Amino acid sequence: MDYGPWTMDYNQTLQYLYTQLPMFTRDGASAFKKDLTNTLGLCRRLDNPQHKFRSVHVGGTNGKGSTSHMLAAILQTAGYKTGLYTSPHLKDFRERIRINGQMISEQTVVDFVEDHRADFDEIVPSFFEMTVALAFDVFAKEKVDIAVIEVGLGGRLDSTNVITPLLSVITNIGWDHMNMLGDTLQLIAGEKAGIIKPGIPVIIGEQQPEVSNVFIDKAAQTNSNIRFASGEWTISSPEAGKSESRKENEGLLKISAKRNPLGHTSSGLSDFRTFGLDLTGSYQLKNVKTVLSAVDELREQGFAITDEHLDTALKQVKNLTGLHGRWETLSKNPLTICDTGHNPDGIEEVLKNIASVKYNHLHMVIGMVNDKDTGKVLSLLPKDATYYFCKPDIPRGLDAESMKAQAGAHGLIGEAYLSVKEALLSAQKNAANDDLVFVGGSTFVVAEVV
Repeated sequence: MDYGPWTMDYNQTLQYLYTQLPMFTRDGASAFKKDLTNTLGLCRRLDNPQHKFRSVHVGGTNGKGSTSHMLAAILQTAGYKTGLYTSPHLKDFRERIRINGQMISEQTVVDFVEDHRADFDEIVPSFFEMTVALAFDVFAKEKVDIAVIEVGLGGRLDSTNVITPLLSVITNIGWDHMNMLGDTLQLIAGEKAGIIKPGIPVIIGEQQPEVSNVFIDKAAQTNSNIRFASGEWTISSPEAGKSESRKENEGLLKISAKRNPLGHTSSGLSDFRTFGLDLTGSYQLKNVKTVLSAVDELREQGFAITDEHLDTALKQVKNLTGLHGRWETLSKNPLTICDTGHNPDGIEEVLKNIASVKYNHLHMVIGMVNDKDTGKVLSLLPKDATYYFCKPDIPRGLDAESMKAQAGAHGLIGEAYLSVKEALLSAQKNAANDDLVFVGGSTFVVAEVV
């Protein structure tokens, strides 16, 4: 078939991708494919790039994005040409695919779609399947030393699960995407465990009694060495969530990490150390354990990563990798903070951080998507805050008036707004200088304010 000359620029190319292909962020569950056929088909057309670079595969319900970015920052600081694939993006599609922290070029996206438009029309992949294929193609052609690949959704059937990594990492298990992954934590864990490959070691971030055996059994089936990072390290920070302390430490969260006596034998990293982290949410203390155990494993596989590399990387993860939206301060007067936590476990962590901030009154700018368990999240939110309900600008966004009504049933009082930005402006206008404005409830809400 003659497709004619390709005349689209970058923005037109993105519009083609967003409108022609199923896209989870827009369409929800209908874009979730129940097998890897399309991804494997695309990869075959690309000469199987997924086999041409080393990788670390990172899954889990919460924390996989922060963990992926920390690992990438450490690897590139250690001198390795490092690919990083994450999702979703906040502002620019190219945030999903980086090499040493730099987004791929607009022309790379245009050329990829131009070269493979016929394949797309024949295979009819989802937006995510196409993006994964693009990432793998770029990493192979750029000959990265290693790539950190974040799972998109689930694990077993996720498009990224065509790689054979050096290491699999699963941060934790929580309630999210139950309509696709299962309605029990054990079923969700089973899907996440699908990234564990034969003979490939796996790091589990949190040892959760209700699901630990799912991972232990899977690792036994695949003959994979399994480690639980939460049992290997004791992590503490007296200033977690305290903005006053962070000011004294140049905006860094000061962390002490001690290897537990019965933990994994040291690979060369210090058994006790302190360092600063520029991701200042208290929930990062859990993620740091996962990162340290993953670095242990990579060192054992021959990667030259020193204490100094860790220190240098962790104090500038945001600058090195472009990560945004994790307990991020947007402005000071009034103090305005955003966070991408959006499921019950994520919201609980956000509330812990809010509780550690000194403020007079709390203003909550909240929006969600319509396929989440809004009831569980709303039941967790404080009733003494003032709410500004909004709809993220995607078709899956939950209508603000509908959210206001649902929130009212939980005793949460506020007004509905036509947009995220209008809600934020109203909150900041109403807030006194000693108040706190929080923005969140969905990654897509945060995307509109960072």
